[in-house]
Formats: sequence, structure tokens, C-alpha cells
Amino acid sequence: MSNQTLPLTDELHQYLLDISPQEPDVMRQLRAETARHPKSEMQIAPEQGHVITFLVRLLDARKAIEIGTFTGYSALAIARALPEKGGLIACDVNEEYTSTAEAYWQEAGLADRIDLRIAPASETLQILLDAGEQGSFDFAFIDADKESYDTYYERCLALLRPGGLVMIDNVFRDGRVLDPDAHDESVRAVARLNAKIRSDDRVHVCVLPLADGVTLACKR
Repeated sequence: MSNQTLPLTDELHQYLLDISPQEPDVMRQLRAETARHPKSEMQIAPEQGHVITFLVRLLDARKAIEIGTFTGYSALAIARALPEKGGLIACDVNEEYTSTAEAYWQEAGLADRIDLRIAPASETLQILLDAGEQGSFDFAFIDADKESYDTYYERCLALLRPGGLVMIDNVFRDGRVLDPDAHDESVRAVARLNAKIRSDDRVHVCVLPLADGVTLACKR
């Protein structure tokens, strides 16, 4: 038996999707439209969407935060798992990208659960902290500019309740975190955060070889 994760061929990836819960039509349509976008590489993988929805349901989450919304697929994955009166604060700075998101949120009937904040996410998170929202959120998903990952992590952790979960995407950076001489600051920032979280006694940590690497940090 191998002691490593099985390489995910195209055929095995399709099998993974085939045996996973059926993707809602609106999410499938959004994913197809986003695949034609010039920045399509920013889209999370469909299996990541399944994991997000599963985790939000497992947490019985009521309040969630997303850092980096793009065309709205991950926000749908979160919002569909929230109860009717639950809410997601979606943070992004690009109104062009998120206009697509808003159209699909409306089509999915979930727009009333998503509060889109067009502003630097670090500012939005600080506003929430200043408003006394510490310890009141259940779930956070971080998938935005990597140079700010540490700031996002710290502020999301402060906003999460004990037992709340932060999910961080792209922690492998296409494998470039292995290069100690990488000159890309986004790679160095992620590598620093990976090392920090590994020894962070404020959280329980699990790193998954999912897509480009995902860290799950559960607040103690």
C-alpha cells in the first residue's frame, strides 16, 4: 500500500466527480462560464466546492466569511449549506468579476444570504472586529491575494468562535513552496504562513492534497 496520495489522473478525477454529490445546475453553469474567463485559473475545483458545502453543513454554520469571491462559485458552495437566515460576507475588490457572481446568486435563489463587500478584505475584516463581531463566525474561506494571507488568517481567526474553521486555498502554490529561493513574494508569503500555522497552538490543523493544497485550521 502506498504511503502517499494516489496521483489524480484526468480519468480518476472524473470518477471522483461521478461518485460525488450531483453539482447543482446553476453551479455547473457558473463553472462552465468561468472556464471561458481570462482569469479562469482563479476558479476553485468542483471537488473543493463539495468539501466546502460539506464542512459548512458539518459545522451547522450560521455565519461565514469569504475572502476572494471572483465569479461566485465558492460563495454558492457556502451559501447553499447555510440555513435560511444564515449569512455569508463575501469580500472582493473587483466589481466586474462579482457582477457575474451576483447574477448567479440571484438565479440560485441565494442572493439574500450573501452580503457582498467591495473593498479591501483586510478593511472589511477590521470593520467587523471594530463592531464587536469577535468570536461570532463559524466558517471562513481564504482565497485571495497571497501576500495578505497572514493578515486574513489572523483577522478571520479572531472573528471565528471556538470550534470554528478557517479553510485556506493554494497552500502548495503549484509546488513552488518547495523552492527556498523562490523570488515570488506570493509564494514566500504562503510558505511563511504554512510554517506558522503548523506550530500555531491556537488551532488544530489538517492539510489536504486537494487541488492546489488546502489547509483546514479549527480554532481551539
